[in-house]
Amino acid sequence: MSKFIFNTPEEIASKAHVSSMEQYKEIYAKSYDDTDVFWSDIAKETIDWFEDFHTVREYDYTEGKVEWYLGGKTNVSHNCIDRHLEKRGDQTAIIWEGNDPSESQEITYKQLHAEVCRFANVLKNNGVKKGDRVTLYMPMIPELAYAMLACARIGAVHSIVFGGFSAEALNGRIQDCASAVIITTDELLRGSKVVPMKATVDTAVTELDVVETVIVYKRTGADVEWTDGRDKWWHEEMEKADADCAAEALDSEDPLFILYTSGSTGKPKGILHTTAGYNVYTAYTHKMVFDYHDGDIYWCTADIGWVTGHSYIVYGPLTNGATTLMFESIPTFPDAGRFWDVVDRWKVNIFYTAPTAIRALAAQGPEWPAKYDLSSLRVLGTVGEPINPEAWMWYWENIGHKNCPIVDTWWQTETGGIMITPQIGAVPQKPGSATLPFYGIKPVILEPTTGEELEGACNGILAIKESWPGQMRGVYGDPKRFKDTYFIQYF
Repeated sequence: MSKFIFNTPEEIASKAHVSSMEQYKEIYAKSYDDTDVFWSDIAKETIDWFEDFHTVREYDYTEGKVEWYLGGKTNVSHNCIDRHLEKRGDQTAIIWEGNDPSESQEITYKQLHAEVCRFANVLKNNGVKKGDRVTLYMPMIPELAYAMLACARIGAVHSIVFGGFSAEALNGRIQDCASAVIITTDELLRGSKVVPMKATVDTAVTELDVVETVIVYKRTGADVEWTDGRDKWWHEEMEKADADCAAEALDSEDPLFILYTSGSTGKPKGILHTTAGYNVYTAYTHKMVFDYHDGDIYWCTADIGWVTGHSYIVYGPLTNGATTLMFESIPTFPDAGRFWDVVDRWKVNIFYTAPTAIRALAAQGPEWPAKYDLSSLRVLGTVGEPINPEAWMWYWENIGHKNCPIVDTWWQTETGGIMITPQIGAVPQKPGSATLPFYGIKPVILEPTTGEELEGACNGILAIKESWPGQMRGVYGDPKRFKDTYFIQYF
């Protein structure tokens, strides 16, 4: 092993889903050479289908058109919950770690099913139908997961807005997708801060005639302004709703959610993801990239307001029947040992966080993680930005104790799931490098001015040559912007 290349310990590699470079190459070659057969097999193995698909994919990048699993019918909420009830009904689906370390919940799949069904009926009782957009502006509490899964259950399209965004940002997102229903809380807790969520919603919707209903969950019990006829308490609506709601059989390409980009390069784009392809891709990448096995305690520290939380806190892990941890707080509250305390108390096996968090915690010194038992950890991951080699090494030495492989993952809101990453049992890890493509992903480097494909060591534009199941399907309400932003430059 070279000084800068790290192999997965044999004890972990030998039990991994993919345990050698030869096996990785074999699977990748099949996914590359026989892509439709590969993704057909994965789809049938990974999720339940109410009706089989007849065509794996149809896409035309010159027109910005992408479709997967044509003719199929399924439901993401069913795949995340119902299909696990017989075998895993009493297993914990979600561990919720509150802002205060003394506050937590363990929610079983049976409990999750009851809460999601009840809230799905709340949505129906408030006039929400298939295809309607519902905006969720909430903290990292279990009710956020209930609400998004309830939308998926009835075919409503959720648009989650990060709880730290302003009233102006919220207004623009509600207006763009014309949400008639907003789900929020009285307040949000983040470390020592208290953020007025309901007041922000009130400001955001002041002049929006489209908004008919605001459902408010009591997180802190603070007094809030109230608009009779429009505002409704979550708990009162839940008391009136039945806990039985069948999952709708949805077409593979029915919309699942809209997630807006930050708008740093112009008006925020409503990234649209649909049902079947996204569900297949997030579940399969979650299983393979993190080497997930039944019984693992899995923790992605992201906020569900970002795509990482959509894909790798809720949809991917729950489709795989995992126990997934939701974290409401911040890494340094009440002190710089909070992450490691959570790992120790819940015996986390797989830990996925951002380089920014790693660097911030490294600056606090190695004495903080040294206070806790981190021996349950088997796999570490990073997401959100490139990780510098110094942070990678600190993570490997102080958190993984030189025994845990690190999956450095490259992907985006637009890709739906992980695209380039080490396969831990097979691909050696190099600090600062995301290494090799995931199965079925065909990356190319293009010359920036001509679009010519470059070979060998080179600099240029990273592009993906062919469609994959998790690919975004459009910019909501603006197919021209989708085509112009993502395709037209090199066609």
